[in-house]
Amino acid sequence: MRSLKFTKMQGLGNDFVVLEGPLALSTQEIQELCDRRFGIGADGVLVVSQLDPIRMEYWNADGSAAEMCGNGLRCVARYAYDKGWSADRNFPMATPVGERLVRVFDEGVEVQLGEAELTGEATIDGTVYQLVDVGNPHAVLVVVDPSDVDVEGVGSSMQSSPEFEAGVNVEFITLTETGVEMRVWERGVGETMACGTGMAAAALVATEANGVSSPVEVKVPGGVGSVDFRDGTAWLRGPADYVFTGSVAGR
Repeated sequence: MRSLKFTKMQGLGNDFVVLEGPLALSTQEIQELCDRRFGIGADGVLVVSQLDPIRMEYWNADGSAAEMCGNGLRCVARYAYDKGWSADRNFPMATPVGERLVRVFDEGVEVQLGEAELTGEATIDGTVYQLVDVGNPHAVLVVVDPSDVDVEGVGSSMQSSPEFEAGVNVEFITLTETGVEMRVWERGVGETMACGTGMAAAALVATEANGVSSPVEVKVPGGVGSVDFRDGTAWLRGPADYVFTGSVAGR
């Protein structure tokens, strides 16, 4: 591991190591940074670069690259604005799936995730999941109580299914009076306290399959955020907070 300065951030308990780029990282470096016992500890690594437009790149804790990370985008939007890289609170950011708009408020950050689309169903071990594309793949299951689900066991087992050659994020949701409550298994990470694109996938199933009105309040183990569908585009809003800063000593 080389010497690196970092900022630890979290959005709804979805936590990240934020590094300034451009920066190339090896799979081993990402895994070491995210290790919760021997490293900083995080669900993934974000590299944010002061380019035109400002650019975000994201890797899961296992070192695999991800197409999009909604809570990560909210965190680096806050980081870039606080650094003075944008004088405007509304600005575009480049991501692996294209340019996305972000809006930084005094309380919270809202980001454009892009189109969210129901793409069909998949039956896994006799259970029917709703498939959703939010720039990355999701399988959503409506359950009576997410707390009763073996998220780690079911989520990890689905990664070996021939239905999902590139893996899949899995959301277990229940409808509430104000929206949706969910738990999530993220590919390349495991169960996390939140997943931004997963929140959008859950909200889409709630609105299109179950008649819930947008914006949808989404409760996750790490807190409460909201997803609003405007002109077919999903917008995710919630807190984006600093945890601590530091440096990793090279060795």
